[in-house]
Amino acid sequence: MDSELTLSNAADQKRIEELREDLAALEAAIAGREIELADLEKGMRIFEGRYLPVVGNKYDQLAEIEKQIAELQGLPFDEDVVDASLAEDEVGCGQNRMHSDRLKKLYREVARKFHPDLTSCEHERRHRHQLMVEVNRAYETGAEDRLQNLLDAGAAHDEVTDARVMSAEMILLLRKVAEARQRLVGIEADLADITGSEIYKLKLRVENADSMGVDLMAELVSQVDRQIRKSLNRLEHLRAMEIA
Repeated sequence: MDSELTLSNAADQKRIEELREDLAALEAAIAGREIELADLEKGMRIFEGRYLPVVGNKYDQLAEIEKQIAELQGLPFDEDVVDASLAEDEVGCGQNRMHSDRLKKLYREVARKFHPDLTSCEHERRHRHQLMVEVNRAYETGAEDRLQNLLDAGAAHDEVTDARVMSAEMILLLRKVAEARQRLVGIEADLADITGSEIYKLKLRVENADSMGVDLMAELVSQVDRQIRKSLNRLEHLRAMEIA
């Protein structure tokens, strides 16, 4: 009996050491990614401050003209069509949203294991609901790695929930590791949202053009101005036809 207890204590201590190492690694990763996210957000604010007052206003002007054209033609107005008229040349925006079989399998696995309806504990239901919000977000954006990380984070939390005979230190470490994993997944999601946005892609193109001595922003303004003139001509033609 004493030998079994000694082995159990040794195994627990080893597990605690592993959890401490995992937590330290996660906290270091979180710190690094938080700095990266802060820098990225700062850069986006600076770029948007430069971009939106100039090009953004031009797009708004173009959208208003296209809206008037749609009204005269008796058609519904879709602002996405306006964006698409320029996106292919200047931004190259389209993303493949096809979900791989592995992504679908991961999604089903997470839903079966962590769906809020599978527990009667209100605290656990809230945790699972938060987890599934992130899961659905990852699935919709095709973020397979993020979905796997969420599955791992959920499993770690589940390990704490299902604990029967554990030391207080081990339970605390398991909980902290689970929370750290979810925090890291959330940061990765924020980074992915920014780097996947159209304005971020435009920012990269503008910066690349600047490095080669090309004022892409000015070219974009000229392009939108040309589109505005074309749309104004269409609008005036439609108005003339209506009067006639």
